[in-house]
Amino acid sequence: MAAGRPFVRPTKPIAGCRVALVTTGGVHLPEQERFDIDDFAGDCSYREIPADAEELTWTHAYYRPEDRPDLDAVFPLWTLRELASEGFTGELNDRHFSFMGAIHEPAPLVEDTAPAVAAKLAADRVDAVLLTPS
Repeated sequence: MAAGRPFVRPTKPIAGCRVALVTTGGVHLPEQERFDIDDFAGDCSYREIPADAEELTWTHAYYRPEDRPDLDAVFPLWTLRELASEGFTGELNDRHFSFMGAIHEPAPLVEDTAPAVAAKLAADRVDAVLLTPS
């Protein structure tokens, strides 16, 4: 990823790219701390999701885990695994990232947490990121 240039033309085909997933769907592992949906300013923290995660949940004001929505529609980890196994994409990154949506005071996100995640993606040598909003 080019520093300071979030949207760049790919230099290689997607089949050769290391891919990561980033969502604003409030997805997390069941044992991770829930996102704070009661914070009016918005929870600017993030959760790391291992690539081999099998069980996920989410904390989001519009989605309730008990409603059994299709989590893969918001965080398509299983779909990406299939695409990688079929050779459509390159390998998946070892970790993926989840943020909360509806952040009304984005300064902490812009100044701290988003750059921290971007640095982790760059350190992991990720070529492409699939961003999924909620």
